[in-house]
Amino acid sequence: MLRKILKFLRSMTFGMVLLGLILICSFAGSLIGQGNEPSWYVQTYPGWHGPLLALGLDDVFHSWYFVSLTVLLCLNLTLCSLIRIRRVVKTAKNAVAHAANRKTNVELSPEGVAKLQAHLNIHHFRKTEFETAVVYSKNGIGWYGSFLTHLAILLTVLFGAAALYLPTVTDQTCMPGEALTMSDGTVIAVDSFHIEDGAGNLDYASKIHVTLPDGRDSGVQEIRVNHPLAFGGFKIYQKTNGTAAAVTVRNGETGGEDRFLLTEMCFLSLDSVNGVWFEALYPGYLRDEAGNFTLITQTSGQYKNPVYQILLASDGVYTPVMAFPGETVSVAGLDFTFENPVEYPGLRIKKTPSVVNGLLCAAFCLMIVGLWFCFFQTPAIVTVREDDYCVSGPKPQNMEIELSALLETEIEKEEKKC
Repeated sequence: MLRKILKFLRSMTFGMVLLGLILICSFAGSLIGQGNEPSWYVQTYPGWHGPLLALGLDDVFHSWYFVSLTVLLCLNLTLCSLIRIRRVVKTAKNAVAHAANRKTNVELSPEGVAKLQAHLNIHHFRKTEFETAVVYSKNGIGWYGSFLTHLAILLTVLFGAAALYLPTVTDQTCMPGEALTMSDGTVIAVDSFHIEDGAGNLDYASKIHVTLPDGRDSGVQEIRVNHPLAFGGFKIYQKTNGTAAAVTVRNGETGGEDRFLLTEMCFLSLDSVNGVWFEALYPGYLRDEAGNFTLITQTSGQYKNPVYQILLASDGVYTPVMAFPGETVSVAGLDFTFENPVEYPGLRIKKTPSVVNGLLCAAFCLMIVGLWFCFFQTPAIVTVREDDYCVSGPKPQNMEIELSALLETEIEKEEKKC
């Protein structure tokens, strides 16, 4: 029973099924924004958000089923590799000796044998003499092509999992025109951000550039949801967004001026008594025939008609006021000018250890080598006796055709003698 289970676990069919399921999950993860708040999925996928969240499609690559499929694939590839390497080493070691005992199947004249041997020597076949035959072999390293390919796939899965689960993840907000400095000295600058494109369609996009501690710069790159920037071991995603209130405060006596971008309640004042309490920024409003305002509290796009809700604090008296962009209020010698709100991005910053990226590249290189061995270094073995020869190896057809074309005249002579 245990032998049957092991046979199934290492079978190619099981491996292909696992690969197919992993590809389906990866495709879903690339189409559906990952790691966002549940409210984002409610707005983005109305009617589908329930099953989507229940199935864990908001974080596919950390779901129990994706991890399970990856572990099973690693097990399948490990079992294949362990069994294959013993078989491959044994086959490669004994291939020439076994070829010496093979029955030859193409008769040749002495001239044909000499021509065949000359051809094999010119093409650098290795000559091994036995009592009954001479065996010419080439591309012996090609026996290991299939094993190296399987090993490379296993390493790619392992190192890919390391690249997926080992990175440090930081979520940061950054105002356009400002920059974030990471712990290693890398600077991530946000040049601009918009929620809607020129046609009014939702299009959460940031233009950023990254400067590494060694001076390398990514140049200005645009990132969108599911279209991150990868540079210098960092992967930067467009994750969330927000809209900040913009207020310019001018001191009438000194002429000094400061600009504030506000995302939460705060008190703007010189003496901590008189000033402006910023309470909230609303995306719009509706006004009825009587002139009454109804504030719009939520929107998925730009703030079309933004409204500032503030309290004017003057000598202990608090007066609620609704202010609009372009308006200015004065309190205790300070002029508060309310500007158009500023849209800003929330970035998810992943930093992968450089050694993981290096190992992943090495695994890809190993896969290329393995495939090269499989397709361009196929082992070829030719057994030659006094009056005949035969071809063996994993794929003898091409060599048989090549030698048949070379020795066609000599073969016809032997057939006429018969």
